[in-house]
Amino acid sequence: MTPLLYLAGPMSDLPESNFPAFDRAAERLRKAGYEVLSPAEEAAGHESDTWEQHMRRDLAAMCWNADSVATIEGFEQSTGASLEVHVAKALTMEVMPVSAWLQRAATT
Repeated sequence: MTPLLYLAGPMSDLPESNFPAFDRAAERLRKAGYEVLSPAEEAAGHESDTWEQHMRRDLAAMCWNADSVATIEGFEQSTGASLEVHVAKALTMEVMPVSAWLQRAATT
């Protein structure tokens, strides 16, 4: 069974909220055969929401819908993405960089 991956990465204070990086990662992972849940895609229509509102929605989506987490470069410097990774690990979800998920797909 292919896991449904949640994308965790930095957004706040980055140009275009780093959506282009999320979009590229989601596209590459989907081409490799994964289902992807991207908070950048989920944010559409919620541009005026607060950081806290985004985090509540994103954490709920990750916890209830995803099997594992794919991290985007720089997630360590992001409060939100670091929180997502911490929660995912506490829930025994597998957490790896996008590149590792792509490598895994290429070898299976």
